[in-house]
Amino acid sequence: MSKLETFALGIPDLATRSASELIDYFVYYITVIDEVPAARPSDIGICFTELRISPYSNISAYLTKNANAKKGKKFIKGKTGYVLTRNSQLDIQKTIHTGPARVETSLLLRNLLPNVHNLHEQNFLQEAIDCYEIGARRSAIVMTWLLTVDHMCKYVFETKLSDFNAVLASNTDKRVKLTAITKDDDFSEIPEGKLIEFLRQSGIITNDVRKILETKLGIRNSAAHPASITISEVKATDFIIDLVENIIIKYPRS
Repeated sequence: MSKLETFALGIPDLATRSASELIDYFVYYITVIDEVPAARPSDIGICFTELRISPYSNISAYLTKNANAKKGKKFIKGKTGYVLTRNSQLDIQKTIHTGPARVETSLLLRNLLPNVHNLHEQNFLQEAIDCYEIGARRSAIVMTWLLTVDHMCKYVFETKLSDFNAVLASNTDKRVKLTAITKDDDFSEIPEGKLIEFLRQSGIITNDVRKILETKLGIRNSAAHPASITISEVKATDFIIDLVENIIIKYPRS
């Protein structure tokens, strides 16, 4: 069974879907599942042919119409083809039957949300999970890392500033010019690796937490650059859960 056929089995009510509805799903398949930068009308036509389904009469016209719609816009047109708008992509992802394991994973991630009590952080984590669920695993990793670092900096500023500043005052690394943190934005002047080191030296985090942060920083660095590595669902899931449970929840802000 081909990858496309496997995907098609996850489309609810496939046999009764209109050809126009299937175009939306095929754009999702091409750009999210098959990871092609954009879908062309000919690519969508191949999907109809491979699945032995009668194609839409004018795929190009459908794409153009729904890329130019003032309300309910489904597609964005680029130089090489079309991609779904973020909302359309999320809507399709939520309807696809992706199997018990994937559903359970999404529920597991969403169950983390009530434990994040700061509303702004909760909303940010929600967007990271949305990215995960549409297959944008690199984005989910980068967003979760940014949330974690921001959370820890605010936690230190609100509850452990004197401990942190005592270590910062004795720093000899010339890359760090600061001798004390006086406002939130000051943390941005400290390289993330050094920030982790200072957190450990000041006793704010344990050695086990230091190891978690250093490992996750390496993964974030890989995910944030256009390298050839593949980020698996398992790695992305572990990344999000590990940081939320062991950092954000365990170091609550005041």
